[in-house]
Formats: sequence, structure tokens, C-alpha cells
Amino acid sequence: QVQLVESGGGLVQPGGSLRLSCAASRGTLENYAIGWFRQVPGKEREYIAGLSWVGGNTDYAPSVKGRFAISRDQPGSTVDLQMNSLRPDDTARYYCAARPSIAPTVAREDTRYDVWGPGTQVTVSS
Repeated sequence: QVQLVESGGGLVQPGGSLRLSCAASRGTLENYAIGWFRQVPGKEREYIAGLSWVGGNTDYAPSVKGRFAISRDQPGSTVDLQMNSLRPDDTARYYCAARPSIAPTVAREDTRYDVWGPGTQVTVSS
């Protein structure tokens, strides 16, 4: 089974940008749909973006649409999340998740994902 690892988190000022990356530390991302989620301590995990393997279809939560962009590199070895116009309320731990899928659709429910990375912290503060 694939294992995931996130990178690219850090501290950024409001209005700034960060690029997160989700890579397979074991196996490949081929035939896996990928979702990005975030969580603040004491709150539920929040879906923010997803990418289907077939068709490369993307989906975004309203809170990040127009600011964040999810993409996959050509070999399919990483899935990135470009985050622009960051705000303090984007501060959270960000997780990527994978589920085996050859459907051209994206799932928003975290229960539909089988594999999770350990997460990377994003802090937006001046």
C-alpha cells in the first residue's frame, strides 16, 4: 500500500504563498485519487481540495476556491497544493490523503480515503 508524506509547510505572512507537496514514500500515486485536508486543534478535519487520477479533475472547497490550486506532476509522483493569498484562518495542519480510484470524480468525505500522510503545519501570521 502506498505511504504518503507531505512537505512545504511553514510560517508565512498574510497575503503570502506556500506550495505543499504530497509524495509517495512507498509505492506510487498511480490510480489513486488525492485529497488535501486541514485541521485545527479542537475542530473537525476540513476538506479543501481534491484531484482524480483519471481525467485529472479538480475540486475545491468554497473557502479556498480561487486561492488554492491542486496539481499533479507528469510522472504522477507528487501532487502539489499551491496556496496563494493566505489568510490567518488558513493556519492549520495540512494533510494529503489517497484512495484507490479510477473514477473521474473527487470525494470530499475524509472517510472515503484510505491512506493519510503525517501532515505539515502551515502558520499564517504577521
